[in-house]
Amino acid sequence: MMANAAVPGASKLDSGWIVPYIAVIIAMMSMQMSSLGFSPLLPSIQKDFQMSFSQLGTFTGVYGLVALVMSVPAGFLAKKFGEKKVLSVGLLILAVGLFFLSQAGSYGQALGARVVWIFGYRLAFICVMVAIALTAPPNLKGRAMGILGAMSALASVVGAPFCAKIGDALGWRHGIEAFSAVAVLGLAIFWLFYRQRPEVFGPAVPNGGKSQTTVSAFKIPIVWTIPLLGLTNVGGFAATFFVPSALKAEFHVSATDAGYLISVSYIVAIVVNPLSGYLSDRLNRWLVLALMVALMIPASLALTSKTLLVFQIGTISLISLGLAATHQLYPTIAELMRGRDVGPLMGITALGGGLFGYLGPQVLGWLRDWSGGFIAGWYALSGAAVASMLLILFLKNYSDRQSARFMAQAA
Repeated sequence: MMANAAVPGASKLDSGWIVPYIAVIIAMMSMQMSSLGFSPLLPSIQKDFQMSFSQLGTFTGVYGLVALVMSVPAGFLAKKFGEKKVLSVGLLILAVGLFFLSQAGSYGQALGARVVWIFGYRLAFICVMVAIALTAPPNLKGRAMGILGAMSALASVVGAPFCAKIGDALGWRHGIEAFSAVAVLGLAIFWLFYRQRPEVFGPAVPNGGKSQTTVSAFKIPIVWTIPLLGLTNVGGFAATFFVPSALKAEFHVSATDAGYLISVSYIVAIVVNPLSGYLSDRLNRWLVLALMVALMIPASLALTSKTLLVFQIGTISLISLGLAATHQLYPTIAELMRGRDVGPLMGITALGGGLFGYLGPQVLGWLRDWSGGFIAGWYALSGAAVASMLLILFLKNYSDRQSARFMAQAA
């Protein structure tokens, strides 16, 4: 099992993984500040380019389209060229895309810049997951992912008010330029301090058998359910981009105040992420993940409330739980797919995030234009959480049966 594979030199006394791990966290924070932190600028961007809500859904949801194309190839690129090179190139492309967005003169140019930005982001994101998988000791993998999620949340906590204040004072374009500069800084730190290690997570196949290749893994029917796990954070991801607009329309809340609410959501995520990682390492990963998704059902329904406080609590719960679930998904999938290369496996898992990263904002945009309000979209998010929870429980059952078969063969 990948999560429990022996890792040379990764004992509790070995601290050589800590500096590279911190470098990965800094790289993640530098790109996450813009990925989710720019949401308070969306009302200004929408107004500047005269976007409909459907166009806004496309602009935010193009993240998913790029991820659909790039997730699996990014995993193979990380395996072929090494996660350090590919992650660095991804950060550079991300910074260029952000700069192009700040200079865009039309909706088409802005959408093109967004594509470049997210192209770089997906390259870097997959390599972050590969780097953590290759760096953190197996017995700390859930907590390592949890801390990564917490720091990612902290980046959004800083990023949302950071860009909101710059946007209020100087305009949204300067806020985007600032994000580009942060990405370049993160690239420099990562390149200087990350030491690439050989891929130590070899295939765990009993009795000396040959491991299956990643290509042959696609022939296993259960593999095609893995992308559906992208439903786990469709609510948190889509709500992040639509909550500022909903707050402005329903409660007349300013962009700065909306930015503070997003920040509070990620402050809570700073606690929820390491806690979920700790529980995942100590308890059953599948059940912990299913519980987090189950809690997103009432959180989504809370967004239908006309009471601001209830809406805020629902937003905080949905975003923080969604982010935590995303980071715990990767080590959990390792229990489902034993003996696979780390890079391609992370790409397969991220494919679902791309699929629903597009469909989530797009569906919310369509429902908003169709119904004239946000209520239908919030109900759709609660339905997605129900479907995700049922899928997780189904895959847990499959994983348990695979574990029993694996142990029988090993004996």
